[in-house]
Amino acid sequence: MAQKTGNKRKVPDFKNRQAVLTALRNAKMARSAHTYVRGNTMQFYEWLETGHSQALPEGPPIWMCGDCHTGNMGPVADAQGRVEIQIRDLDQTVIGNPAHDLIRLGLSLATAARGSDLPGLTTVHMMEALADGYERALERESKGKEIDLAKKPETVRVVMKEAVRRSWKHLAVERLEDITPTIPLGKRFWPLAKDEAVEIAALFEKGSISQLATSLRARKDDGQVSVLDAAYWIKGCSSLGRLRYAVLLDVDGGVVEGDDLCLIDIKECLKAAAPRYAGTSMPKDNAERVVEGARHLSPFRREDACGPFAEPCGGDSGTAPSRH
Repeated sequence: MAQKTGNKRKVPDFKNRQAVLTALRNAKMARSAHTYVRGNTMQFYEWLETGHSQALPEGPPIWMCGDCHTGNMGPVADAQGRVEIQIRDLDQTVIGNPAHDLIRLGLSLATAARGSDLPGLTTVHMMEALADGYERALERESKGKEIDLAKKPETVRVVMKEAVRRSWKHLAVERLEDITPTIPLGKRFWPLAKDEAVEIAALFEKGSISQLATSLRARKDDGQVSVLDAAYWIKGCSSLGRLRYAVLLDVDGGVVEGDDLCLIDIKECLKAAAPRYAGTSMPKDNAERVVEGARHLSPFRREDACGPFAEPCGGDSGTAPSRH
């Protein structure tokens, strides 16, 4: 069964949602070797374990992405508007072997090059640049040096400049198709079940969650946050089939001026496929694990700065160095 939306598109009802999502995920992964590698994190680690793991170098036990491929990297901003090109999907983050991130990223680059019919020598140069960049970053960090924006590659500088210029309207047109304070149901967004809508509304009544919206753009911490609309979000590749929601918020009634709108992405966290080092301490709750990993991997991390989920600041759940 499916429901018809206002724009005549059919969307599956709640009972048929999972079957449709599984079919979409399989179709996405069948497009190319690159998308298959991107969407199958579990098989990547199974492959590493079948005779290859003994040949890998043993890096220090540090927080790592766990799913470091090209699709999970891009511009990330903090509450002050500072932007860096960084990992922005940390579902798989664990305290583990950083060599796994390098291999995952190298495999992603190699399959992307192969899918673009680039010569093998180009792939070799890409792998050399990956290793060289990693070594240079470690050297800068060990000497306490900041990365000079002017020395970044031109492609990186262009992406960062575009990210800085982006506004709510750009996000809305890209993600929601327009700038009206509703989420259009159809190919990207499906209607919620009644229980889901009730739970989401209750979630944003919690101060720690509403602060995610009020902390941006120098808004007041006690600003009134209300849910304007919410929908199930068909997004990602390996995560298709997990719970994923888009929630449109209004802060202090600013929607009447077309200003204080905020789009929140809620994603279900499951057990990481990435292997963790034995003897390390991490949060048992998967959502808390992701938040803790994000705090340690953030390029904007400050010892005296806590996110809305940080209790206590710095925490005692991570016993490993922060960056790699």
